[in-house]
Amino acid sequence: MVAQWLQNPHLDGASFELAGGPTGVLLSHGFTATTTEMRLLAEFLHAHGCTVAAPLLPGHGTSPHEMNRCRWTDWLAALTRAYQALRARCSRVFVGGESMGGALALYLATQQPEVAGVLTYAPALGVASSRREQLLVRWGSWWIPFRRKGPYAPTHTDAYWQGYTVYPLRAVIQLLRFQAALRTRLPLVRQPLLIVQGRLDDTIALDAVERFYRAASVEPKAFYWLEHSTHCVVLDQEWELAADITWDFIQRVCARE
Repeated sequence: MVAQWLQNPHLDGASFELAGGPTGVLLSHGFTATTTEMRLLAEFLHAHGCTVAAPLLPGHGTSPHEMNRCRWTDWLAALTRAYQALRARCSRVFVGGESMGGALALYLATQQPEVAGVLTYAPALGVASSRREQLLVRWGSWWIPFRRKGPYAPTHTDAYWQGYTVYPLRAVIQLLRFQAALRTRLPLVRQPLLIVQGRLDDTIALDAVERFYRAASVEPKAFYWLEHSTHCVVLDQEWELAADITWDFIQRVCARE
């Protein structure tokens, strides 16, 4: 059963769309998560007139065994299909996401030059693990299908986040391969860029995010630290600040057209 693998199985993590005005926003959840991760931000932007779509990526919200059968190109292809469907209905579309979702949005932007802007929340350009730990994952994935998460200190997001309680190890390898592929394409990002990052995030490589932002030759671009937030900034205690920042950035970009 799906519920045995999920934190907060009672929440609705399916794909969703909120119909609104001509400005579209495509939001992608992160690795092992579901669309509940993006729900608060999506509803906020919809209340401000945006049409918002959030697809459930392949292998997510089902079982870690199913996720282990996916490749990173499956995740990108699903997001691309969702983008094309939204683009057909909206005059402009921003793409964004949390963690791996933000990284997928960056990759998508390099393939779709008409993307209006990229909205990233703790983009997973690298993971906060050593080279040795990554090698152990690659080696262990041949014999061990997944590894239980945690233990973690309780956070504000615990009641609102839905996703697997384990790491599917072969899917972790796909994430690492995706990050390697993305690094070669980051210089191709040409769209306006927003990065919102939790200061207390110990999941991703923060130095990789800062290096990318400094090197990005786009306009406008903005980087915001949320001082009391952990990794999932769109669900943590400062999520409303993240949402306000996002709406202000969207308005700023639209005003330039």
